[in-house]
Amino acid sequence: MKPYADAPRLPDTENVEVRDVVRGAWIEIELGPGRGGFLIERAAAAPEAALLGLEIRRKWAAIVDARLAKLGLASRARSLAEDARVALPRIVPDASVRRFFAHFPDPWWKKRHQKRLMLAPAVVDQVARLLEPGGELFVQTDVEERAAQLEALLASDARFRPAGDAAGSPRLTENPYGARSPRERRAMADGLPIHRLRFVRA
Repeated sequence: MKPYADAPRLPDTENVEVRDVVRGAWIEIELGPGRGGFLIERAAAAPEAALLGLEIRRKWAAIVDARLAKLGLASRARSLAEDARVALPRIVPDASVRRFFAHFPDPWWKKRHQKRLMLAPAVVDQVARLLEPGGELFVQTDVEERAAQLEALLASDARFRPAGDAAGSPRLTENPYGARSPRERRAMADGLPIHRLRFVRA
């Protein structure tokens, strides 16, 4: 058996009702929660929210999900071993998610790695489908080229509008969600610029 072959997954059905997986006053999904730092802090900062992490690495999905359960959060916060590109099309209903988070996605910024992008157009389509009107997509990265690429993609998409510090811009100076990913903390400690973008569903 492969290591962590029994890592938690979405239900084995064609479509997955998101509120059968996590329950709360509203739904938030983190794409690629990694070691779970943001997911755990966000659960404390937003105690009414239901949180779902989709993590492609089975090991970290299993470890973080067990940690959430140990903290007594299993009913409203999960980290599941899923590739967001495959999982999101199965999640229903439409317009059921209040926020999507993607923290420092796609570190492979060179052109030859374009096929590996997490926030590729097909994933953005699913985010748009699942976000409720006024729902938010928050992304942060320390790669300016990646930020500019995503900003251009979403700015040209009529389903989204920018919601940054200044009118007409998606750029935020600070993270407003009361939780930070380990990578964000590391970048701050190293004095690296962090490019934060927020768009809302039109």
